[in-house]
Amino acid sequence: MATFLSAASATIADFQTAAQQRNAVLALPSYPLTPESATDAAANALKLAEVGLGDLAQQDRAKLTFGSTFATYDRINAGVLDAYQQLNTLSEAHPDKLMRDTARDAGVKLQEWSVGLDYRDDVYQVLKAFADGKPTLDREEQRLLDEQMRNYRRAGLALPPAERAEVEKLRKELTNLVTEYSVNINEARGPIEFTAEELAGVPARFLAGEGVKQPDGRYRVMANVTWHAVAVAENADNAETRRRLAVVRGQLACEKNITVLQKLVALRADIARRLGYTTWADYQIEIRMAKSAAAVIKFEEDLVTGLQPKFAAEMETLRSLKATHTEKADAKLEPWDISYYTNKLLKERYAVDAEKLRVYFPYQATLAGMFSLYEKIFGLKFTEVAAPYEWAPGVKLFMVADSATAAPLGAFYLDMFPREGKYNHFACFPQKSGGLLADGRYDLPVQALICNFPAPSADKPSLLKHHDVTTLFHEFGHVLHGILSHSRFVAQTGFAVPQDFVEVPSQVLENWVWDKAVLDTFAADYRDPTKKIPAETIAALEEARQATEGYGTRRQLAFGLIDLKLHVRPAAAAADVDVDVVAESNAVLSRVTLTPTPDTAFVAYFGHLAGYDAGYYGYLWAKVIEQDMVSEFKKSPAGFLDAKLGRRLRDEIFAVGNTRDVGESVDKFLGRPRSPQPFLAYVGIKG
Repeated sequence: MATFLSAASATIADFQTAAQQRNAVLALPSYPLTPESATDAAANALKLAEVGLGDLAQQDRAKLTFGSTFATYDRINAGVLDAYQQLNTLSEAHPDKLMRDTARDAGVKLQEWSVGLDYRDDVYQVLKAFADGKPTLDREEQRLLDEQMRNYRRAGLALPPAERAEVEKLRKELTNLVTEYSVNINEARGPIEFTAEELAGVPARFLAGEGVKQPDGRYRVMANVTWHAVAVAENADNAETRRRLAVVRGQLACEKNITVLQKLVALRADIARRLGYTTWADYQIEIRMAKSAAAVIKFEEDLVTGLQPKFAAEMETLRSLKATHTEKADAKLEPWDISYYTNKLLKERYAVDAEKLRVYFPYQATLAGMFSLYEKIFGLKFTEVAAPYEWAPGVKLFMVADSATAAPLGAFYLDMFPREGKYNHFACFPQKSGGLLADGRYDLPVQALICNFPAPSADKPSLLKHHDVTTLFHEFGHVLHGILSHSRFVAQTGFAVPQDFVEVPSQVLENWVWDKAVLDTFAADYRDPTKKIPAETIAALEEARQATEGYGTRRQLAFGLIDLKLHVRPAAAAADVDVDVVAESNAVLSRVTLTPTPDTAFVAYFGHLAGYDAGYYGYLWAKVIEQDMVSEFKKSPAGFLDAKLGRRLRDEIFAVGNTRDVGESVDKFLGRPRSPQPFLAYVGIKG
């Protein structure tokens, strides 16, 4: 019989003892506490890795084993990866700028080392010698071997030495450019000051927010803070206010990042050419579910075409609403009108007021409700413990255990509210990847969720919009993916799945917050907890979502096609930087959605180009798969509270990570052939 400690009495040591009893290790990261120690942390990680690689490379070729070659290589990589992930978290979330900058510089050194590792010929020759012997391996071992040898080919190890060296040099340059692009986004600021009159319609709770009202009576809106931008874009009655916001937000990081992005695009194309690929997109997509850039472009363009009638109808609905509102029959819909009139449409036609719904989603109750829900459907137990280290005040630490066996599964940190200098979006940051240690014990994973939800005020708790709740469920899905994945090798852990599948597990979980039975388990008016969201409001939410899904999906398609457009161009050399990234991206926006606000450059602030390059399409690719999987819950008599289906989702999708082809994992969960029909129904296209 499993026994559990109460949250009040549980300590990290208790969970570490429980892990030890199950031949596992629960070791929390040891974060550097000073800028100097951040530099030392990177140096120590590299020193340890170099010793390990030296031992690996000097083995007697006649005595090579899988454990002494590929498994050892995986563990060495994991050590450096963990150090990088922890430094990356500090670089994005530590309150002290010097610490952020130092951690970022140290992280760049680790990234450069990782690129160089692909070109360690002594290590390559040992791994190749073992692989050439055609050893008898189990499926996961063979998969690790095959993918690592493929990685060597993709790094250019088959090239002549001089060409290989040039590719290595260019890849290191690329790493530095990607970091520069990301830093410019993170450091971009967009303060705009408005009068109370100019912000008419904007909720009072926003105007009363910390740092918004200024001593002179004006109000400061930070265009780089997403919830600031959304509050004004959706609610400001003054069109000029919305336009000014759109311009400033659309110019964030422009001064620095347009040049950086031009170099990035050209350099990626040059590297792809040297490795024998037509384009960078083909190079990137080769190892994903889609396999080729042509397949992705067809996928995206087919959706653009299929959605055109619905998109056009939605745009005319919003334009008509503007015409009525402004009393101008020939009113033209502008980019800065979309959020405002969509919000107005939801309120007037579907009786959905996103601001009024906030009262049902106080942050703490929503978080607790999500935990309780996932405990039920996935068979888990979450326990808060005192964190031995917080990179910023307010960071929380939780342990995760299996509810049936009490076996610890991992841990996660929560850093949920905005502050100066912090990463300004929402994401899961891995801290430690789980995997098998050399002594046979399992090293349990640790994750961190870094978000920017509205902070509580003196008289009110943090109140989330329904969209915020969707984001919370989505991002925590990544946390669960990282913790529930139980792969022997780090290269096969949860996030190592193909990039166009990595969003599937988290996107699946977004659907829970659209279900009345689920919402009733935690959503209640914080002023009177007996009041739940009415069924008709939830039905209206769904109708409203579908009523604007044409635009929402086309917007996603525009982003994906911008990403592809920039990465399907061949290059003669890295010096070819003549591509006009702003003109090309704005042309895609104009064709697929609306002509962008004049004098703006969306791509300068499109952070996904730093890590999802030639991969943004994956969100919609994953959406099609996700909706097919979700349809199984919709068919179940227990609906989204079906614990049996939840366990199947945990076992067949989350737990297996990249230990097998993800298509096989989806098939095993579904137990039937895949179908696109659930996605078409989701966007409102009748099949």
